[in-house]
Amino acid sequence: MAPPAVPSSGQPDDAQGRARPHVVFVPSAGMGHLLPFIRFITALSSHDAVDISVVTVLPTVSAAEADHLAALFNKFPGIRRVDFQLLPFDAAAEFPGADPFILRWEALRRSMHLIGTAIAGLTPRATAVVSDVTLVSHVNPIAKDLGIQCHVLFVSSATMMSLLSYFPIYLDEKKNPHAGVGDVDVPGVCLMKRSWLPQPLLDLEKLFTKQFIENGREIVKTDGVLINTFDALEPVALGALRDGKVVAGFPTVFAVGPYSSLAATASETVATTAEADDDGSPPMAWLRQQPARSVVYVAFGNRSAVSHEQLREIAAGLETSGCRFLWILKTTVVDRDDHAGVRDVLGEGFMERVEGRGFVTKDWVDQEAVLRHPAVGMFLSHSGWNSVTEAAAAGVPLLAWPRGGDHRVAATVVASGGVGVWMEGWSWDGEDWLVSGEEIGEKVKEMMADAAVRERAAKVGEEAAKAVAIGGTSQTNMLEFVAKLKATAAKIGKEAANVVAVGGMSHMSILEFVAKLNAI
Repeated sequence: MAPPAVPSSGQPDDAQGRARPHVVFVPSAGMGHLLPFIRFITALSSHDAVDISVVTVLPTVSAAEADHLAALFNKFPGIRRVDFQLLPFDAAAEFPGADPFILRWEALRRSMHLIGTAIAGLTPRATAVVSDVTLVSHVNPIAKDLGIQCHVLFVSSATMMSLLSYFPIYLDEKKNPHAGVGDVDVPGVCLMKRSWLPQPLLDLEKLFTKQFIENGREIVKTDGVLINTFDALEPVALGALRDGKVVAGFPTVFAVGPYSSLAATASETVATTAEADDDGSPPMAWLRQQPARSVVYVAFGNRSAVSHEQLREIAAGLETSGCRFLWILKTTVVDRDDHAGVRDVLGEGFMERVEGRGFVTKDWVDQEAVLRHPAVGMFLSHSGWNSVTEAAAAGVPLLAWPRGGDHRVAATVVASGGVGVWMEGWSWDGEDWLVSGEEIGEKVKEMMADAAVRERAAKVGEEAAKAVAIGGTSQTNMLEFVAKLKATAAKIGKEAANVVAVGGMSHMSILEFVAKLNAI
């Protein structure tokens, strides 16, 4: 489908003079954060009464980020690209050994005061900002100074959003402020065990934790939250957020997921088997040769680096399971640093022993296309939220093996929502014990044969399809979000016209704001 045309700067979009909203997206680093932004932007671009700009930070952390951004701007030339240069930041000296993506989040946060100048200078005038949650504590105040709305595009679950927004309150209400972090009972949602929380939250001095708390306090001051989920998947968490049970006065919640399905529906590019057959990549070519529901798809995300010792246990488990498998192997946090060969990691002889029924690659694959392929019968995953929603949309059972971050919180949704099974007792990052190949193989074989698990996952897939279809909950939420953008643009346009009519103070206020930012 051709991208929407972009009108000349600031002109009304019809004869009645209705203002056209201009939305500025401010994504963060990491494919787990960037990919949902790209999918949502793709979906929003189908609403041809909305202008879109995307703040692009260069250089990207990973090669995959650079490739996906380039593809977005190539596919939608009407989307404006706003390049953004970070201030110098000696991350290695200040935070030695920290996660490179968290360091990039911090570098972005320290440079965010400069984003106001870029937004204020856009033509047509910006009417709303959509920020990544990692940056909202800095972006929202700037949006308010500019007199425009700020929404958060949340890349995790509604359950995780409830933890994020309630965690600062939990800390404030602790009877003993010096006691460590324990279980967190989120009102209206569930009791989240200490062992489920992202590991850094257990240390209040961690950089990630400080960012998490600041963003959690600020998010309730925004104008809306877009979440990559759908009502049938997380009814309890969404209800608690919307009803103000988690935090009183919580902003409007738009459940508009799965983003991948919403984007596909909006652009009329839902992958069919015939289209998947046109994919000439080696993994897809191999899948086409396999029987229906016979393949275990194995992938642990773009940021989860499993130890070589555990990778060899996974290999042993896949081998002893007797199942066919497609394994996307990753050994480092940043893809540009991944130089180890498959045989070096998995050991001599493994590839020969599984020849014909196993395919291992370190290349990037279209995970949506893989999961929608009829040969795939199960997904062994780290339960990152993008993977969970993609499995849900495809109706493929997910065997959740959380590795860190929000993965265990996401795994609670996998289990409660019918997406799959959570191996709560299996190790995750920082724990110095291995899950044996024997145990992995037995669980894979058992789940591949479990008809009840398959049936539950298939029903979730049906609900996901209903959500993004015309009249579905996610599609309706999307239309409500667009309507809010249009109403805001109309209000700003009317106010601007009134102010200009009495002396042009609107333009002067913007110049004064830019001057203030430049003086910082």
